[in-house]
Amino acid sequence: MTSLVGLPVATPAHADRRDPAGLTELRKEAEKSAKELEDATKALEKRRNDIATSEKTLTGKLNALQEAERKLAVIRQPVSQMAELLYEQPVGGDGVAQFLSGDADAGTLRAMADTAHIVANRQQVVEQTSTLYKETERLAAEAQELRASNLLAEAQIAVEVDTLRQRSDKIVKSLTAALVKLGIKVDKVGRAALGCNPLRAATANSYPNGLIPKAMLCPLQQKGMSLRADATIAFVSLNEAYRKRFGKQMCVTDAYRSLAEQQSVYYRRPGFAAVPGRSNHGLGLAVDLCGGVERFRSVEFVWMENNSKKYGWFHPSWAYSSPFEPWHWEYDPKIDSVL
Repeated sequence: MTSLVGLPVATPAHADRRDPAGLTELRKEAEKSAKELEDATKALEKRRNDIATSEKTLTGKLNALQEAERKLAVIRQPVSQMAELLYEQPVGGDGVAQFLSGDADAGTLRAMADTAHIVANRQQVVEQTSTLYKETERLAAEAQELRASNLLAEAQIAVEVDTLRQRSDKIVKSLTAALVKLGIKVDKVGRAALGCNPLRAATANSYPNGLIPKAMLCPLQQKGMSLRADATIAFVSLNEAYRKRFGKQMCVTDAYRSLAEQQSVYYRRPGFAAVPGRSNHGLGLAVDLCGGVERFRSVEFVWMENNSKKYGWFHPSWAYSSPFEPWHWEYDPKIDSVL
């Protein structure tokens, strides 16, 4: 079975056994995709840092190339000067004859010495020039290869990040479509609602207790109720399993509570509500149930005890006695055993 965007979701048989709503696998896929996207983005940032380091190396090579060319110019200069001097003081055939006969004057001897020096220096310059040319060619080739390698690597990682981002968006849209099909009113134009994106759960968690913006909350099937995205998705799955067992949806009297609502409940029901700003209701991670669940040891309550943890929901130990609240249930993604 595939989703609206061609991504795999739970088969009917698989759903009957673990998740009747078929949301869990989509949520896990969204979380996995988000992790892959995060890792790829980090790899891209690392590669960019490596490229910055490589660019420094490249700059060093180009500077070395300029220095090599400068040295070539310096080496060529004395040769040019000596050639000019030789032109001004040529050693002709007469000078050579005088040198061979032993009658050469001081000028002739100096010119001959200069000639010998030029020949020797020229040979040295040729060797040095050849070495420097090879060095400049090597530096130029390394610089070009380094720059091309950097550009190619960044382009490849950028494409991978973009592909993963598109895949993540498709999964979230598929998950949103599944929620809409189950009665969650998230958006009239079909875009993934921000508050129902499970990848935004951590963002919602960054707000103070009771001050989570409405746009960061995902509504339940029960009108007027909402929770944090991951809690809603898990609750919808739990609700569908409950509906399949009892033929009706779960009855919810309370879910997310703003700080003002927490203060109102605290003063109206002293001893049965957490101090304002400390309630899990204010984190979008708790519900109060009715329809039979609120009665301790009822069929509905026992069913919840036996099945809720499969979806990340549980009845906290304090609610059994201090104070006694059989209607209060909380969500913890760490105990979600539906894989």
